[in-house]
Amino acid sequence: MLSAAELERYARHIVMQDIGGAGQQKLKNARVLVIGAGGLGAPVLQYLSAAGVGTLGIVDDDTVSLSNLQRQVIHDTDRLGEPKVASAAEAIARLNPNVKVEPYPTRIAGHNALALISGHDLVVDGSDNFDTRYLVSDACFFARKPLVTAAVGQFDGSITTLRPFDTNTDGDPNPTYRCLFPQKPREGLLPTCAQAGVLGALTGIIGAMQAMEVIKELTGIGEGLVGRMIMFDARSFRMETIRYKRSAKNPLNGNDPKSWAELLEEA
Repeated sequence: MLSAAELERYARHIVMQDIGGAGQQKLKNARVLVIGAGGLGAPVLQYLSAAGVGTLGIVDDDTVSLSNLQRQVIHDTDRLGEPKVASAAEAIARLNPNVKVEPYPTRIAGHNALALISGHDLVVDGSDNFDTRYLVSDACFFARKPLVTAAVGQFDGSITTLRPFDTNTDGDPNPTYRCLFPQKPREGLLPTCAQAGVLGALTGIIGAMQAMEVIKELTGIGEGLVGRMIMFDARSFRMETIRYKRSAKNPLNGNDPKSWAELLEEA
């Protein structure tokens, strides 16, 4: 149940017809795993903790550096050198002490992905590389967990929601990440954030969109981004929608559970 203090804290949610007390209770009961406490993970964690998501798991093996602070706004100068999961947990405690934080100061990998993901209701991927994105999406497929995934470039961002274990209104299976991106880009083909740079405020925009998608998924309101990818261009401030479907060539189709570990190790 929501306490008197929580009723006041979340009053602007509770008066909304689409959320109300029942929706706020769903947020309080939810367990969300956030992969990465960086540019995207920072606003995701801030808005989800402010919204009252009850438990936030944070997976990140990095420490706070000075070059992070241009965009990773959950951290501050006093936290330089501190593990990002600890820095983020401290910031969340200051923002909303009702939220339980479960820090995982490790890198998500084939050997631990299913264990980390299975204990949560929904996963948010804020990682900055394709290896992790494929790994997380495959693990969420096998664990039957919704995934809100996003990526940013210099001035561009994208976001989509994946529920491949469900079907659409026509009864067809929803697409996976591999339906959208069948092949990983060749290593070195795309520059990293450190090499090309990224506009700091862009990560705030896309990360806030991820948080919005999570709240919608947890409370059951609105239309999610399943089968749709939003592409945002900060230079022109335009958004475009790409629709995509389940691919018959998806390597996950009909996959034997016995080979899950092998496939995750390859992701």
